[in-house]
Amino acid sequence: MKKIGIYGVGAVGGLCAARLAQAGYAVAACARGETLKKLQTQGIGLKDKESGQISYFPVQASNDPAELGVQDVVIIAVKATGLHDIASKIAPMIGPNTLILSAMNGVPWWFFEMPDVALHGTRLRALDADGAIAKALPWQQVIGCVVHLSSFCPEPGVVQVAMGNRLIIGEPVGGASDRVAQLAQVLSSAGFEVEQSAEIRHQVWYKLWGNMTTNPISALTAATADKMLDDALVRQFSLDVMAEAAIIGARIGCPIAQSGEDRMVITRSLGALRTSMLQDMEAGKALEIDALIGVVHEIGQLLDIKTPNIAALFGLARLFGRMHGLYPQA
Repeated sequence: MKKIGIYGVGAVGGLCAARLAQAGYAVAACARGETLKKLQTQGIGLKDKESGQISYFPVQASNDPAELGVQDVVIIAVKATGLHDIASKIAPMIGPNTLILSAMNGVPWWFFEMPDVALHGTRLRALDADGAIAKALPWQQVIGCVVHLSSFCPEPGVVQVAMGNRLIIGEPVGGASDRVAQLAQVLSSAGFEVEQSAEIRHQVWYKLWGNMTTNPISALTAATADKMLDDALVRQFSLDVMAEAAIIGARIGCPIAQSGEDRMVITRSLGALRTSMLQDMEAGKALEIDALIGVVHEIGQLLDIKTPNIAALFGLARLFGRMHGLYPQA
């Protein structure tokens, strides 16, 4: 695994690009706009949190995947809202042996593709209604990834870590594999704390269960995580949403052992966290409403599970997004 492609050079993708280039890998980055210009002229910048010094590392950068060619690994680190566009362009970077690492929030397109899982073969309307994503990014080549770190871009082409350093990766079908072990070694050599999970679908659902309330509520209210927890009514509403999502998780083979209250202790430890959806709202970017909560509502419907609180949150977030031009109109 020597050639690493990055599609989406934002906060997470940029961090992967910078660290992998720093570790000596041949990094090919698909980017656009001002970020592309900076990558082509100065490389990818990694800003030190303590000193503020920026170190630059060379990458091959283009807005045309055909110029980058087939990669050993392609890391997709974009918002779910941009995945359809990527699916229509990414083919030149993916060969028959290319691994696809999906470092994204929410329920991924491959979640029900594998055999022997609940709702096998279900194509979620909220994610991939026409099947274009599944066709372009076959699940057999996917390595699931859950990101437990926060980074940001202080300027185009430069990335800085805010907190955390953990990546969890694993096979969509579960269990261990040589290719996951090899990819873990690559990411570890680039400075990430990597955990190999035999149940990556569980890890995906657990993270979603923890942030499917804070993200949309933060966009609706412009509140940081601590303010949401401080409001007794909002806190209880969040717990009710999480309880419904836990019931769904149990039905699809992703049970949640933790209580909502215990999960909120973790959220509280993060302090005045500004969620990614809050940041997107303030920046006028499309909101990941479907991947974080729309899909949970849809899965509940498929299983005939009543989810009044999830439905309320989804409806409010969706309407807010439409009124602000951040979510597709009906």
